[in-house]
Amino acid sequence: MKHFRLLPLLLSCSAAALLTSTATAVEPTVSGPPTPHYTLDNCINTFDLAKTEKTDAGYQYWFADKNLADGKTVKLSVVGPHLATHAPHHHPEDEFFFILEGKAELFLDGQWRAVGPNTCFYCPSGHEHGIRNAGDTVLKYLVIKKYEDAPAATPAAAK
Repeated sequence: MKHFRLLPLLLSCSAAALLTSTATAVEPTVSGPPTPHYTLDNCINTFDLAKTEKTDAGYQYWFADKNLADGKTVKLSVVGPHLATHAPHHHPEDEFFFILEGKAELFLDGQWRAVGPNTCFYCPSGHEHGIRNAGDTVLKYLVIKKYEDAPAATPAAAK
């Protein structure tokens, strides 16, 4: 539970640049498609090991997937010692990494830097970036990202 004390730090790191719009429950309008109805049942997601997705380097867990809030996502990545989920890359979306546990090496535009827990890493749109586990224990970090090609929000499907 110690990671939940980091939530204010995480939100201050990411909220201004990435999560600028907030979801609210609004009744359908006559003039357009209905706005999704958000409830505590579909807006709260507690980690469940049975719902993780295995990766070559460890596993990932989607706290908020593309379907919940118009492409805004929060994903937990857990990476084994001295591994990476993928090589440095770039994409059109901005992205944040927030280190929860372990020692990470962060890559941005040709440079690497070693960091530890409670570190936020912003990856601007189009810049080559990456992250890898530089330690002898697991690396746990959150990935916060808004996908531009996301489907319309369907909060019930995210549960």
